[in-house]
Amino acid sequence: MKSIKRTAALITAAIALGAGSSAIAQEMSFFITSTGSGDGANLGGLAGADGICQERAAAAGAGDRTWAAYLSTQGPDAVNARDRIGSGPWYNASGVMIAANVDELHQDEVNINHETGLDENGEMIGYVHLQDDGTAIPPAEQPAPVQHDILTGSQADGMAFPEGDDMTCGNWMSNADGSGTAMLGHHDRRSLQPGLSPWATAHPSRGCSQANLVATGGAGLLYCFATD
Repeated sequence: MKSIKRTAALITAAIALGAGSSAIAQEMSFFITSTGSGDGANLGGLAGADGICQERAAAAGAGDRTWAAYLSTQGPDAVNARDRIGSGPWYNASGVMIAANVDELHQDEVNINHETGLDENGEMIGYVHLQDDGTAIPPAEQPAPVQHDILTGSQADGMAFPEGDDMTCGNWMSNADGSGTAMLGHHDRRSLQPGLSPWATAHPSRGCSQANLVATGGAGLLYCFATD
């Protein structure tokens, strides 16, 4: 009898845990993709990038929301990343608020860092580890691969770059090196230099191929926001 009761209790607990996880997924409105497109910065344009966000969200149980990638484009019909992600507030997979609105999202005090910038499964992204004195551990000595470079193509205020130097790898349609770059943000707010690093615009990539995104310190990951 005790065995039966214990089994029933374990089943009940498992159901409750599953329900809790589902509830958290439904509340999630911000995440970083656990993987990129695999094709460098060729995301299939904004529509393709949004599709990646939607697919990752659906796999995590949050596919009933509408998701958009935090990306800008350049040119005559330039799109600003800040204008395509809804109005907030946004919460990560652990239920922690990232920002209450678009303006707060683009302030230095925004709650995006290595602990809150989680993927769709609530896992941490490879970040820059620091030494005891607060300086960055040298790249070759980092305990895990750093993937803190997130594709944005955006300026610090979420606006598109003017025409000129390509900061969006052909508006997210190119994986070719030598003709453009992708502006990257640091989700962990850390760099090899002292001081707070911007989450939306830290530095350009070496190129648009997957190899160059990885070599720069990333993996072609995206910031995803629920717009509803």
